[in-house]
Amino acid sequence: MREPLAVRARGIRKFFGEVVALDGVDLDIAEGQVHGLIGPNGAGKTTLLGLLLGLAQADDGDLEILGSPVRRALALPHGVAGFVDGPGLYPSLTARQNLAELARLRGDGADGIGDVLAQVGLSDVADDRVRGFSLGMRQRLGLAAALLTKPRLLVLDEPANGLDPAGTRHVHRVLTELATGGVSIVLSSHRMDDLATLCSEVTILATGRVVFSGPVSQLAADSGELDYRLRTSDPATARQVAAETPELRVLPGENLLDRRDAEVLVVRAAVPALDDLITRLVGAGVGVRELAPVVAPLEAAFLDLTAAANGPSAEEDL
Repeated sequence: MREPLAVRARGIRKFFGEVVALDGVDLDIAEGQVHGLIGPNGAGKTTLLGLLLGLAQADDGDLEILGSPVRRALALPHGVAGFVDGPGLYPSLTARQNLAELARLRGDGADGIGDVLAQVGLSDVADDRVRGFSLGMRQRLGLAAALLTKPRLLVLDEPANGLDPAGTRHVHRVLTELATGGVSIVLSSHRMDDLATLCSEVTILATGRVVFSGPVSQLAADSGELDYRLRTSDPATARQVAAETPELRVLPGENLLDRRDAEVLVVRAAVPALDDLITRLVGAGVGVRELAPVVAPLEAAFLDLTAAANGPSAEEDL
């Protein structure tokens, strides 16, 4: 049986004068899924997020959100919340007052403000003025404002922007719990580690077109040869075994961001050749202490898929 869809887009096109921001975009996002949206500057990510939030309308194509067709009208679809280009906040008000004012503007009560502030880890600064907040704290307050509406679809633009590692881990946990509870999340980020950690599926845009949409695992499987860091208990033997492994190349140490490390071997291989290498190392009695891609599979696929379509970087994302 086909999964229920939170978002279904077919042939979406959007123009800004003579500029084509989105050119025939198809997109399916299942309910309860964290879906990543990736692309270089100017790819159309912000435009697509704006359409999902009802901040703009498509010039052509069909868009369904939470099972309802989106007509040619600027309106926030019921059950959808989030932000694009950072949350809009009142700097002279406290965090609690910001949420209360937003609730009033929506015609809602103030119930739940304390809960969402606690959920995003801002209880201790709830009565501090937002003008003193860091970028990461503002992002978390924006997330709290979205959660106050109890959304079924959450649309977030760079939600981990400005967060330290502890804050990033906290936001990751919140988003994962929301998805487990059935909330659909569309997440745009330039941080590939965020996307690889959170997303079950990703869509890659380049010059307004979809160049890939599907499971993150498929991207990793289709990446072909990647460069891997290999640290072992016996570097000399590991280098010899690697040199004798078919379909695998040993690379110079300067490939590691110009940092030479005698204990680290850098090899280029597809997954089957890497499996063969590990089997050979174990057979030779060499312990594997570290094995990791130099560039994460998701980032490598992004660079490969967008290389042909990615011209000079735009000043701003459309």
